Amino acid sequence: MNIQTAEKRERLRYFRHISILVLTVTLSACVSAPNRPVARPDNAPPPVYQNRAPSAPPRVDNARELPNPALVREIDQLWRTFPGKTGIAVKRIDGGWEFGHRSDEYFPQQSVSKLWVAMAMLDKIDQGRASLSDPIRIGKEDLTVFHQPMAVEVEREGSVVKSVYTLLEKALASSDNTANDALLRHAGGPDAVRRFIAKNSLGKIRFGPGERLLQSGIAGMEWKQDLSYRRTFYAARAKIPVEQRRQSLNAYLADPVDGASPIAIVRALDKLARGELLSDNSTKLLQSILKRTRSGPNRLKAGVPAGWEFLHKTGTGQVLGSMATGYNDIGIMTAPDGTRYAVVVMMGDTTASIPERMRMMQAVTRAVARYHPG
Repeated sequence: MNIQTAEKRERLRYFRHISILVLTVTLSACVSAPNRPVARPDNAPPPVYQNRAPSAPPRVDNARELPNPALVREIDQLWRTFPGKTGIAVKRIDGGWEFGHRSDEYFPQQSVSKLWVAMAMLDKIDQGRASLSDPIRIGKEDLTVFHQPMAVEVEREGSVVKSVYTLLEKALASSDNTANDALLRHAGGPDAVRRFIAKNSLGKIRFGPGERLLQSGIAGMEWKQDLSYRRTFYAARAKIPVEQRRQSLNAYLADPVDGASPIAIVRALDKLARGELLSDNSTKLLQSILKRTRSGPNRLKAGVPAGWEFLHKTGTGQVLGSMATGYNDIGIMTAPDGTRYAVVVMMGDTTASIPERMRMMQAVTRAVARYHPG
């Protein structure tokens, strides 16, 4: 090969290299061009940026779209062998299945209804019409009946002032009836709670007239404020003829003014867990308080395995003779892998002993955890 030929080939290789380089730069510019800032009119809305990996609910495998048949059979057996009228509902949150027994019938809620009061109050806060720091005065004229730890402080001081946040903690975690009625007044009364329930399409969930009128009506009594002091209510109720009390109680159980269906409650818990009812901050606050619930430690909670999270709200009605009413617990249990289940057990009336009621509830959550496919 002579020198001229070698030089020609070298020039040819050089120009081929330059051409490839120019083409590569051109293609790169075309690909990256959308990432450059683009001029826009001053009155144009700001651009919306999307995360590269937007959050999404856990994927539901085909095998999880139906509850485990063994779980359904075990819950069915628990329900069939338990004395009295009982409603059960279980729902896999973020999933596609739910099931239960007598799950579409109305059961007395009792203190379970405190959950709707708290939601209505937090919804008002989300709308900017109230604040967690709002002071609420509570005097002797505001005391209620049954479980009200605040009554000792109110009777000693004459009146107290508590923030909305403090009352939420007392009403939910301690199930204080006076704290709950104070929140109810600040939220706008029973009608405000009913509007919240209707607005969010929560279905078969009723809200009663408030603790004082509810409990006196169940006992066949007319409410008077002096019934709220210490054990005056118990003494007055004991003077009511048993048959009159039985008629009033049976009328309440047949059509509870504070009734709710188990399936409506598990669906409401599903919406709460998904953040569909309240703002993100209010949802987190409510759930954090419900995790600290001190009532009913031996109900649903005692069947939840170690390593699982559990938040819940209990309810307990009046007792007449051997019959207990409105013995409830509702909650959300979260597996270590993040899977969540809404669980509701409501005993409208039962002659079972307290330990038997507790064991039945524990068996439900224990079964849900045992058949979790994690």
